[in-house]
Amino acid sequence: MATFMDGETSWESHSVSYSSWESHTVGQQACEAADYETVLEIHGRNDGALRVPLEAILPDDILEKIFSFMPIACVVRLASVCSRWYRVVHSRSSWTTVLPQKPWYFMFTTSDCIGGHAYDPSVRKWYNITLPCHVKSNWINSSSCGLVCFMENDKSNEICIFNPLVKGWKSLRGPPGGDNPDYSALAMSANRKSNGYTITVAKSKQVPGDFLQWEFSIHIFESENCSWTTSIREVFMGWRGGDESVICNGVLYCLIYATGIVGTTDLRHGLIMYDLSARSHGSSLMRTSIPVPCSLTCGRLMNLKDRLVMVGGIGKPDRPDIIKGIGIWELCKKEWREIARMPHRFFQGFGEFDDVFASSGMEDLVYIQSYGAPALLVYDMSQKQWRWSVRCPVPKRFPLQLFTGFCFEPRIEVSC
Repeated sequence: MATFMDGETSWESHSVSYSSWESHTVGQQACEAADYETVLEIHGRNDGALRVPLEAILPDDILEKIFSFMPIACVVRLASVCSRWYRVVHSRSSWTTVLPQKPWYFMFTTSDCIGGHAYDPSVRKWYNITLPCHVKSNWINSSSCGLVCFMENDKSNEICIFNPLVKGWKSLRGPPGGDNPDYSALAMSANRKSNGYTITVAKSKQVPGDFLQWEFSIHIFESENCSWTTSIREVFMGWRGGDESVICNGVLYCLIYATGIVGTTDLRHGLIMYDLSARSHGSSLMRTSIPVPCSLTCGRLMNLKDRLVMVGGIGKPDRPDIIKGIGIWELCKKEWREIARMPHRFFQGFGEFDDVFASSGMEDLVYIQSYGAPALLVYDMSQKQWRWSVRCPVPKRFPLQLFTGFCFEPRIEVSC
């Protein structure tokens, strides 16, 4: 299991509501007892504590029920108590009624460290987590249903897949053929029922001697048959692919970027789509003329409850590389509709801000952070509320130190 460490003692206490007093009592003492494997200590009588064998009072079905009401961080700790609890925690049948968990945000820095801190918005706490494999801060990533995959930005010959909360990872050979692309975009979509997943890699490479022409291809991996297929190969004129893509409702969306003069700065970004569900029937690449909502920089695509959402910096008219704010848009009937804009007081809270920042989101939460600082801002789409996270314990040791991160769903029953 991944190692969790709470942060500073001055942070808010881990407060969670349980459906009953018994669940709270047993769960809390199970986390704190010294002799977990043989006895539990249950208070409630005036004559002191009653000590009884664990097997006598907590059969597997009761343990499963109690664990299902606990915060996921507590469950991870409980799995290390004894072999029986490990088996109960990792029994997939025991998590059919687990309480919904809000997506976490994992923040890390430097290219030499495989550790970082994950933020749980439900209890507003950071946990120290060591990743099961070595990833670097300049790698691109995607996540779905508890799994995260990483790939080097300028290479696609190896992909790392893992669950951040569980030990173990899988190295997947990237799509075959061709030289290393100039740009690669990675997207992942997992199936909650079958535990299978789909990974797509969109490659973009400049045609030798022609700056305006770029080769674009889409490669698809299915975990069920462990094989890659190449579905699209085209040459773009005046556009190129980048490192941003997402799968939403069975459709792959990729941001593309202008390589020449296209009229106005608002057309620096475009959106292309590919229907993954219809690819066996000869589905073709669907181009769109949907303009970006403004002079956009650092655009990021997200799947939030099967809604295509984009986060990006709003560039100044005279200096599009310098942003004056950050907006959130949703694609509705072939046009981008603004659903939120970061208030100026939060925008100022990041300090000096250029056109580079990280953003990631799932469910109803959008996380935004500057590459130059560990400050993390959360926007809740359901409550339409902006809120700073609790201060991240990742320190800034030198002026040019960079920070990045990714959003993932905390699930311990999923493995790659």
